[in-house]
Amino acid sequence: MTTPASQRPSGRPPLVLVPGLNCTADLFAPQVEALSGRYDIAIADHSQDETIAAIARRLLATAPPRFALAGLSLGGYVALEVMRQAPQRVERLALLDTRASADAPEDTELRQVAIKFAETGRFDDIHGILWPRLVHIRRLGDEALEAAVRRMADRTGPARFIRQQRAVMARPAYEAGLKAIRCPTLVLVGEDDAITPRFMSEDMAEAIGGSRLVVVPDCGHLSTLERPEAVNAALESWLAA
Repeated sequence: MTTPASQRPSGRPPLVLVPGLNCTADLFAPQVEALSGRYDIAIADHSQDETIAAIARRLLATAPPRFALAGLSLGGYVALEVMRQAPQRVERLALLDTRASADAPEDTELRQVAIKFAETGRFDDIHGILWPRLVHIRRLGDEALEAAVRRMADRTGPARFIRQQRAVMARPAYEAGLKAIRCPTLVLVGEDDAITPRFMSEDMAEAIGGSRLVVVPDCGHLSTLERPEAVNAALESWLAA
């Protein structure tokens, strides 16, 4: 994790980013490069805790009193949990390629298979299962992007992967709390996201009053890496709102 923003007073507005499952800070490398000159950016640690609630508590313990918050996929679940625990501390919220609903039975089944692979020494095989669902079909042959995803998985490792999967499976549904969100909110999704499909973001945006929905064309689940220019532009607008 980068040094917590609360320990790096700079006068720049604080922004906390929460990566997705099996991802590291590299998930937000294009955004950090684009925004770090104007925002004090911290990457939340989502690798140590057993539950989404505990990850959120760790984030809140190291974050400044008030901050902007953005999370992708699992990071979005953490962001919604932060909104449940301490909404007064979040100045603005960005939910990227995520959902407020609990998993469907087929989601849980796939997670359990992945956990079994990781537990039995087949962690490397998980990439072949997940890769076709992570990115737009036209990026399946993008060797640089795939290498970046593999590096993040390697740095995560099986133990953290299992811990994150179990935290995700045990998370509550967050739909009931969406209407209470009052801060400027961006809801962004890749048009062809296969893991958290577009309708899930549309439902969240409809429930959060005054939120802005951005659908990124020709994009799958890993929007920050697949279409960084589009995501950066949406974040710039959100941060300026």
